[in-house]
Amino acid sequence: MSARTRADPEASAERADASRPRQEGPADLRLVPPALAAWATAAVMLHAPPGWAVTTVVASVLAAAVLLSTRGRLLLARRRVTRRARVTAHAVAATLLCVAAAAGSAGLHGADVRSGPVPELAREYARVLAEVEVTADPRLTRPRVSGNRMAPVSVLIEAEVRRVERTGAAARKTRAPVLLIVDTGDRQPAAPAAGRGSPWLSLLPSTRLRVEAGLAPAREGGDRFAAVLRVDGREGPRAVGGSSAPQRLAGRLRAGLREATEDLPEDARALLPGLVVGDTSRVTPELDRAFRETDLTHTLAVSGANFTILLALLLGPPGLAQRAERRGLAPRLGISLRATAVLGGVLSLAFVVVCRPDPSVLRAAACGSVALLALATGRRRSLVPALATAVLLLVLYDPWLSRSYGFLLSVLATGALLTLAPRWSEALRRHGVPPRIAEALAAAGAAQALCAPVVAVLSARVSLVAIPCNLLAEAALAPATVLGFLALAAAPVAMPSAEAVAWCAGWPAGWIARVARTGAAMPGAGVDWPGGWTGAAALGAVTVAALLVGRRLLRHPWWCAACALLLALLVVQPRPLVRTITGWPPPDWRMVMCDVGQGDALVLAAGDGAGVVVDAGPDPEPVDRCLSSLGVTRVPLVVLTHFHADHVAGLSGVLRGREVGGIGTTGLEEPADQAAAVRRAAAAAGVPVTRVGAGERRRAGDLSWEVVWPPPGGHPTVEGPNDASVAMLVRTGGLRLLLLGDLEPPAQRALARSPAARDLAGVDVLKVAHHGSAYQDPGLLDLAAPRLALISTGEDNSYGHPAPGTVEVLRARGAAVLRTDRDGALAVVPGTGGDEEVAVARH
Repeated sequence: MSARTRADPEASAERADASRPRQEGPADLRLVPPALAAWATAAVMLHAPPGWAVTTVVASVLAAAVLLSTRGRLLLARRRVTRRARVTAHAVAATLLCVAAAAGSAGLHGADVRSGPVPELAREYARVLAEVEVTADPRLTRPRVSGNRMAPVSVLIEAEVRRVERTGAAARKTRAPVLLIVDTGDRQPAAPAAGRGSPWLSLLPSTRLRVEAGLAPAREGGDRFAAVLRVDGREGPRAVGGSSAPQRLAGRLRAGLREATEDLPEDARALLPGLVVGDTSRVTPELDRAFRETDLTHTLAVSGANFTILLALLLGPPGLAQRAERRGLAPRLGISLRATAVLGGVLSLAFVVVCRPDPSVLRAAACGSVALLALATGRRRSLVPALATAVLLLVLYDPWLSRSYGFLLSVLATGALLTLAPRWSEALRRHGVPPRIAEALAAAGAAQALCAPVVAVLSARVSLVAIPCNLLAEAALAPATVLGFLALAAAPVAMPSAEAVAWCAGWPAGWIARVARTGAAMPGAGVDWPGGWTGAAALGAVTVAALLVGRRLLRHPWWCAACALLLALLVVQPRPLVRTITGWPPPDWRMVMCDVGQGDALVLAAGDGAGVVVDAGPDPEPVDRCLSSLGVTRVPLVVLTHFHADHVAGLSGVLRGREVGGIGTTGLEEPADQAAAVRRAAAAAGVPVTRVGAGERRRAGDLSWEVVWPPPGGHPTVEGPNDASVAMLVRTGGLRLLLLGDLEPPAQRALARSPAARDLAGVDVLKVAHHGSAYQDPGLLDLAAPRLALISTGEDNSYGHPAPGTVEVLRARGAAVLRTDRDGALAVVPGTGGDEEVAVARH
């Protein structure tokens, strides 16, 4: 037989190996224990006393040395040590050495936030002059209500202090991670562009600044900052060193993508820069909430999935990971094996620099780099060892990742796709599910099963729409990512082409946003779940039980269909079915006091699917949910009693997806910034804004009301927004309701003496003024003499609302007192006759 003939079987084997999966045994898990041990050690040692890290390092190294030396003596003396024993000894020694390395790295990083001049000065709340280096992109704080006002917008910047100087003392060199909180001076935080013009937002990582700031201690616990620096940012940043060339290039690319997406529809304009480079500056709180409710936050900003898509274009899809490496775009372009690995490495580095080193980005880039290294050496890819290696290297490089929930979720999702998903996909195919559908279902289900307990720790909520929403969004993720990166690359050289590509990318990006908004709008999109790790353990147990039951259900298609129908009903919650089961909303409700926390929001029935809204609460989501549960799709009028944030900040939730006829407000437009924000929101929705005053009478269906305060020309007692509250006497279903807004005692006394006072005597329902505060006028309470007193207040609020004295006074006058912090949403319905003229239903 010739040499050529003898070589043919080997060549045939190689060709066959290149065309079909390699038949391998169980996954290689040898690197998993060292990676997990290093992860756990780093998480513990970051906040442990310094001596613990040193002790752990010494003990682990000594234990590894003793183990290996003992094994060596046994080999020399007896030569009867089994191969399994040798492998076990090596594995244990490797794990111990990884523990030692993690303890040392975590001890050094932990010392940065505990030692040095910065923590010392922070404990004294000193005023300092510091030189800092920016380490991450600046970001704006989210709008939030603080008391009765919106909190001002601030810019948050992660940085490292390099030099610090206290007044009258010499400058000291150091290296301490800090968080800069920059007050931009913007006092209109509800404006869409609030704070976005600040020069602090244009700072790039690696820029050096000189700032005068007040130091304060960082939050105790898992925070990675040595201190917080509060900076007055109205004068702008003072740079003492420019950013690096790679960061300047990344900044130009990111700015080019923002420009290319400027003319896209709102959701696509906000989402596409986030998908491609992690720029979420345009994402509104409502869109962010929708993605959180549907567990789609990994698509809201750039993540490992995006890098996986790019790597798949180069190397081939992850499904071919166990085949020969010559797949993807590289061989079609004639790029050699090692050149492909080099190109992939450059792609990984560029991806991290442009998209910023977030936990999921780092994990994906490290995992991809390990796979590329295997490719460069001609070895086959093995993704489980690659993931374990990535975790190990990243935890050693940055131990703070061991305490990052984002990193944990990223690793869990990837691990689920590599271990559980293939088995589940195969099981589904055995039961007749088409392969593509089986793979998609298995991937989404596996990731959700492992990640849901961690999400419950963070949000105390479990999404019931996560799997279908992820399935629907997955189809659009790849085209949005690829087109988005093409637009990113084209923007610096050909902006018209970049805009055209971005327009194409806007379609799949918009689809993802619509999936998130639609899923979050479902009445049963999620269920509340106990937070903390106890709740996570309970959810894990429930998940395991559901999987065991699910395996049996797969054998019974009709039972599967019944469970799917039950889940669909739970998510959609048809209103007739919900009313039958829960009794909410009551069939003949006349007024509902929504549970919106520390604020006010009431709904007055105005016909089928219609309701007049009085105040909107401090947050859009609770009032939106309340209106949805009532089936209110038309709002003839929104009455904003005054412009404090706990009454108007939720206005966008009322306007969302509803036909609104108009907005009526008090004549005193204070605070001015919040009044301006109301007008901007109304203008954006095309809703007219008018002023209302005493004497105005209106009707909607069988609902009628009269405004009894404030007088049109003002009044001496009106000294602030509370006393300017719109008060209304409402008549509906034979009931009389008095709504007092936040009137203070001077205005209440004036109202009790006004011409409208004769109509206020003996009302059926009183909406108690100012969340039941202690400041009430006894004369007005005596005049109103309500049968039912309702108080809207938040649970465990810091104001002590409602005041115990106010509750006792109301009860002493014969009123039944109900409050939203204890009783939830409250619905007023006509009584059933006799002396019972009014009844109330609780939600």
